[in-house]
Amino acid sequence: MYNILTLNKIAKCGTSKFDAAKYTVGDAVANPTGILVRSAVMHDMEFGADLLAIGRAGAGVNNIPVEKCAEQGIVVFNTPGANANAVKELVLAGLFLASRKVTKAVQWASTLEDTAEMNVAKQVEKGKSNFGGCEITGKTLGIIGLGAIGRKVAFAAKALGMTVVGTDPFLSEAAAKELEGTVKVVATKEEIYAEADYITLHVPCNNDTKGFFNADVFAKCKDGVKILNFARGELVNDDDLEKAIASGKVSAYVTDFPNAKTVKMDGVVAIPHLGASTEESEDNCAMMAADELIDYIENGNIKNSVNFPNVSADAAKKVCVLHKEGVSLPGTVLATGAKKGFGYTILADGDADALKAIDGVIRVRVIG
Repeated sequence: MYNILTLNKIAKCGTSKFDAAKYTVGDAVANPTGILVRSAVMHDMEFGADLLAIGRAGAGVNNIPVEKCAEQGIVVFNTPGANANAVKELVLAGLFLASRKVTKAVQWASTLEDTAEMNVAKQVEKGKSNFGGCEITGKTLGIIGLGAIGRKVAFAAKALGMTVVGTDPFLSEAAAKELEGTVKVVATKEEIYAEADYITLHVPCNNDTKGFFNADVFAKCKDGVKILNFARGELVNDDDLEKAIASGKVSAYVTDFPNAKTVKMDGVVAIPHLGASTEESEDNCAMMAADELIDYIENGNIKNSVNFPNVSADAAKKVCVLHKEGVSLPGTVLATGAKKGFGYTILADGDADALKAIDGVIRVRVIG
């Protein structure tokens, strides 16, 4: 039997994928073989020797100690694209919220009461001019990051009458082909800053991108630019943002990641991390994460890992080796790959104990 520990509420359509004859699934199982998680913070957790993999029902893995897991031979999966449509739809809402002062208008309307001097309808007509806005049709949307979400946003914005310009240094040829006629793909972010009336961020938060949207970037943008951040809050320098809003350089900032500074900042529409909070998205992520764990636990195949390469092989018997990149292994190699300093090799044969003794080998599994 395999044990699957759930650290958050995982949609039943995901947990039901685990065959009850092979798996015990729950939030209190001991010695887990796999873990299913959404937002629970795992950085202080100690992992047992039985743990093979962690499945994140979502795209971001900031809550998981990915490097520590790699060192211990624990494969970390995410579910890229499973929540893309949900996030896309909220980004579209963000475009309108940035343009029409809807949130402030709704807050104001909720304070109105019929009085002897003026009824609600008259107050509405008198006060609505305080909440004027602009239309998005004919405006230019800049997209930084043309992954699964960025591309969906591009197509939707184009359909709404916007001009779309985007950039992504990792854009594949297939994705670029898909975007032809919809997005003007440019080589640098600077080209977007100069053109865009709206800029939406769709990049991961790492050492290269943390705080990259700062005073220098704001200075390169058009006056009155509207910024949408449904990727990660840490991408934007909050102190520089506050100054840019005060100066009028930024006319609106819509974020799905409010913090102590931005939640009450003038010019900010703060949404409480609802990007993937739809029934459909939670179902998609749960099912995808479950499939990834099952395929790795039972077949040794890796797909959508953030700390090991995608490697799979179709064979009745496999010797699966997690190792440091560059390690030479004896035996018949069925498939191999490397990622971020770590490698994964599936052999047709081999002695597990002898393989474990090789310097740089982290874990060996024999399947079949």
